[in-house]
Amino acid sequence: MQNDVQAVIDASDLIVMAVPSAYIEGVLEAVQTDSLSNKKILSAIKGLIPGHDVLLNDYLRNRFGVTLQNYFAVLGPCHAEEVAAEKLSYLTFSGVDEETAETISQYFKAPYINTVVNPDIMGVQYAAVLKNIYALGAGIAHGLEYGDNFLSVYIANAADEMAGFLRKVGVKHIVVGEHEKAAAYPKKKDMNYAASVYLGDLLVTCYSLHSRNRTFGNMIGKGYNVKATQLEMNMVAEGYYAARCIYNLNKSIGADIPIAETIYKILWERQLPAEGFNEVEEVLV
Repeated sequence: MQNDVQAVIDASDLIVMAVPSAYIEGVLEAVQTDSLSNKKILSAIKGLIPGHDVLLNDYLRNRFGVTLQNYFAVLGPCHAEEVAAEKLSYLTFSGVDEETAETISQYFKAPYINTVVNPDIMGVQYAAVLKNIYALGAGIAHGLEYGDNFLSVYIANAADEMAGFLRKVGVKHIVVGEHEKAAAYPKKKDMNYAASVYLGDLLVTCYSLHSRNRTFGNMIGKGYNVKATQLEMNMVAEGYYAARCIYNLNKSIGADIPIAETIYKILWERQLPAEGFNEVEEVLV
């Protein structure tokens, strides 16, 4: 398999990486360290690299010499089930090289897929990591039989918590209802926190029945342990690995993220879900 991966890389100008974050290091293990340095990378990975607690672009830079200029990410909100059914979805393509990000986005455009370009390559990736954690928590709340009223308060507070984390890592435009300028496309606004890639992706991942993270959390809330949940789902829920990575990373960042920390404790320190959400109730406003 690794020889096939190397052959594909050697023959390609743009590499799409869509392996779950927990397995990408193993997939790239036998890839020659100099073979990615001049390639363009498009990441569809919504997690940090376990054991390193870094985004994929940092891992690729450290191991393969991939520059941020050659790195791009594709993000939602976009569930595969709805794309397969040709229901209108939006994809965001992010990169510091906006012109190339726009070119890449055109290959994915379809009558049922609209594309958006965003230069905030670090912020959109951290938002994608965090929304999976909060969606897993939304599932836990559902499994514990909290109602829609609680869930709306939970998600609103999760959005605020995520915004605080993004500010801590240096994202500049985390506001709602303010726009500095009109975007290039007529009538379109410039990007802010209400954009689909930030708040929109958080909402759909927390609410949608297609969400793997919500489904994973729902089973945890109903009393399944992590191992049983993984076996039952037979799919990867990125929020499980992300919860520990963000917990570790935040030791140096110092953001105030009590909801995410509680979800980490439920998943990794075996805190009882009901006990953890009793604590969550106390921090919601």
